[in-house]
Amino acid sequence: MAETLTASALTLKDIAREAGVSLATVDRVLHNRPGVRPETVRRVKAAIERNSFQPHVAAAELARGRARRFAFVMPSGPNPFMQQIEAYLGEMSVWLSARRLGVEMVATDVFDASALAASLEALSGDYDGVAVVALDHPGVRAAINDLVDAGTKVVTLVSDVPSSRRHHYVGIDNIAAGRTAGALVGRLVGQRSGKVAIVAGSQGLRDHAERIFGFNQVMATEFPGLGVLPVLEGRDEDDRSEQLLARLLARHADIVGLYNVGAGTQGVAKALSDAGRDKVVFVGHDVTVLTRRLLLQGVMDAAISQNPGHEARAAVRVLLALARGEPILREQEKIRIDIVMRDNLP
Repeated sequence: MAETLTASALTLKDIAREAGVSLATVDRVLHNRPGVRPETVRRVKAAIERNSFQPHVAAAELARGRARRFAFVMPSGPNPFMQQIEAYLGEMSVWLSARRLGVEMVATDVFDASALAASLEALSGDYDGVAVVALDHPGVRAAINDLVDAGTKVVTLVSDVPSSRRHHYVGIDNIAAGRTAGALVGRLVGQRSGKVAIVAGSQGLRDHAERIFGFNQVMATEFPGLGVLPVLEGRDEDDRSEQLLARLLARHADIVGLYNVGAGTQGVAKALSDAGRDKVVFVGHDVTVLTRRLLLQGVMDAAISQNPGHEARAAVRVLLALARGEPILREQEKIRIDIVMRDNLP
């Protein structure tokens, strides 16, 4: 079910009330007119900044004559990184209201191509723009193309479907992220020999497939002494990831490295702990409450971090630019990756 995240649009009266001044004073501050004490100017500007209020933007949107609706199709289930994106979208409510934008969340099973395609098809004609965490599958590709043909602006988020006619992709370079993970695992393992395990959500997700590709590139060319085991697909679920990895650890006593490509991190960490394999180099993704704790405890060695707030904002800005027919600021919307370890936790 969709959950609306917008709030009623702020007005100059709201800013005046919060700053404890008259509407005329706010108007003078906005237009840099004389006759306002410096302390009052500071108070009014603080209220404007605190609420991300942009009256000229609001006026421009009102002049356009209608509000716009965007849908974010996100994975169902407790994925901490995806929950961070949703939380940041919630924090944007004032910014969205000032531009007469409504953003609604649509939860679905992104690992089930039929379910995801059906969710996309159900949005046709109801939204100006759709951002989707997408499975790279013919049925999903067709559903995206149908939305585009119907006039909806479509952005893929986090995981891309490049062969579709989607308008833009918002996310990191996942091949580079996988190569980074490979370099970290290989170097942290050091002179030890043995095998390396990979746990992914699904290789049908383009971001996971590209990360695995980049990881294998580096392992094959730079660390040929480490044998990479077949990928385990845990659907980003803790229980499933734990069970799959526990069985693999029981079969291979010589596992020295582990790359967790997506979520399911708690299950992965529990499998390592229960098996007493604290010497296994463990590299994963994203800085969440859980991964922060695992890094501090020394269970996890490194996390490849992407900025969920930047991704949330970028997806909305790109959809808005597409809806308005404006250029996309590609450098502004480029999502970077960072390597986070215990000693440089933000």
